[in-house]
Amino acid sequence: MKVVFMGTPDFARESLKAIFDAGFNVLGVVTNEDKKKGRGMKLAYSPVKEFALEEHIAIYQPAKVKNNQEFIEEMKELEPDVICVVAYGKILPKEILEIPKLGCINVHGSLLPKYRGAAPIQWAVLNGDKTTGITTMYMDEGMDTGDMILKKEVEIGENETTGELWDRLAKIGGELLVETLKKVAKGTAPREKQGEDFSMAPMLSKDMAKIDWNKSAVEIKNLVRGLNPIMGAYTHLKGKKIKFWKVEIAKEDELIVENLDFLSNGTVLVSDQRDGLYIKAKDGVIKVLEIQGENGKKMPISDFLRGNKIEEFEVFE
Repeated sequence: MKVVFMGTPDFARESLKAIFDAGFNVLGVVTNEDKKKGRGMKLAYSPVKEFALEEHIAIYQPAKVKNNQEFIEEMKELEPDVICVVAYGKILPKEILEIPKLGCINVHGSLLPKYRGAAPIQWAVLNGDKTTGITTMYMDEGMDTGDMILKKEVEIGENETTGELWDRLAKIGGELLVETLKKVAKGTAPREKQGEDFSMAPMLSKDMAKIDWNKSAVEIKNLVRGLNPIMGAYTHLKGKKIKFWKVEIAKEDELIVENLDFLSNGTVLVSDQRDGLYIKAKDGVIKVLEIQGENGKKMPISDFLRGNKIEEFEVFE
């Protein structure tokens, strides 16, 4: 089976590696343009491009795919049996969707039709879901609306971050894509319509990263782990921005503080290098495990409190 692969981040690289190792004939990869990164603003390759270079696979990096007749003609000349799309980052026009005789197949990081859109893995964690998974599907012109092929469900760990779940699902996605392509090649791939009961997973915004201490401890914990490692959830103390990267909900027997109801949400209940940092939320207490001060580095809370003073009964904004 002749395959063209479209993808960009490490999540997509896992799928590309899986189909390459499984022996599928990867004619070329299509990935986003190189981006300048770091203080030196050097051009950085996408993980998919890096793998293609390692394995001497042809690389295409069009600035756009819509109304790009030169690129469309290049894809037609390759005559792929199927195009695999995994976190590519661009919407494919009808002209490209119609090129492969066996269709365009997408690997999506949710159990469709739940979480259509750009950030399905992140929203599953942010919403505190207990399960999620991978869906492979035939692509159409809609946003993740195509007919479903295979699904794989997984449980989300109670303290699992978006980054940890991302890595797990990336490997599962590669495995499921290999299984899907084998069935497509044999003509035995199932095809299931999506129902109308769907939800969306839009791009994340920086505005949502600020912690609202009037929310429940569960909601705050889910925000922190949902934004790890993307941007981190943040709060302010004495005018300085502080990011939380890992937190837990304190157990009832961990600390004894009387008259919690009379304290403002965001109040520091315990701040001690040995015992840790505990902060009051709407209906519980947040225990901070990993923190980052303004212009500082991520570090365990014990290390942070060794060099930074946070007083008990101070209030986070």
